[in-house]
Amino acid sequence: MLQDLAEMAETVYGLPAATAYKALMDREALGPTGVGRGVAIPHARFPGVERVIGMFTRLEKPVDFESIDRQPVDLVFALFAPESAGAEHLKALARVSRTLRSEAVCAKLRSTFDPSAIYAILTDGKAERAA
Repeated sequence: MLQDLAEMAETVYGLPAATAYKALMDREALGPTGVGRGVAIPHARFPGVERVIGMFTRLEKPVDFESIDRQPVDLVFALFAPESAGAEHLKALARVSRTLRSEAVCAKLRSTFDPSAIYAILTDGKAERAA
């Protein structure tokens, strides 16, 4: 799955897939980023990234990700942050975590294949949370 995410990062953001994969694997070596209830939030600091960027994917077949609850993962939100991003990276990670902690949000994400609907679900209430 991390290899697939790295390849998506290359396609979407122009990040070298091999470097993205290594950054994700290095972070996973510190401890798995599977947060439970079928959700993983792999993240890494990455050279050449100017701002925090992210990608969401829903897996057709859940995979073992050594999550804290030992449940397989099917919802994945990957974050890449600049090497120098301290608070910015942590704020993005916290926002994604809060969003995907909601059982209602996860249920909605699992019930649609429409990219526009997924985007709307993930960004719903963004302005209210930012205030």
